[in-house]
Amino acid sequence: MPNVLTNYTSASVGTSPATLYTVPASTTGTIVGLQIANTSASQIAVDVQVAGVYVVKGAPIPAKSALSVLDGKLVVKTTETVVITSDTATSADAILSVLEQS
Repeated sequence: MPNVLTNYTSASVGTSPATLYTVPASTTGTIVGLQIANTSASQIAVDVQVAGVYVVKGAPIPAKSALSVLDGKLVVKTTETVVITSDTATSADAILSVLEQS
């Protein structure tokens, strides 16, 4: 089983749910980090769902600040997703670090 550490990014996340990551076929992922930056001039609130379950809901991020979403690691399996939504249009950038095993 090869192990690959990879980053996935999404820029200008807004009010429509943005799929940041979908676990590839025959792969298990370990999410080791998720950072979301507020790129707007006002405070925003973000939601993050993993496999359809909220990790954070309505988490506030002050203007020009960032949020580290995870304190630990999360395991995700084939076809599960990481989805981010903001309450403000084109207001957030996100980076997800995943260790993939296939």
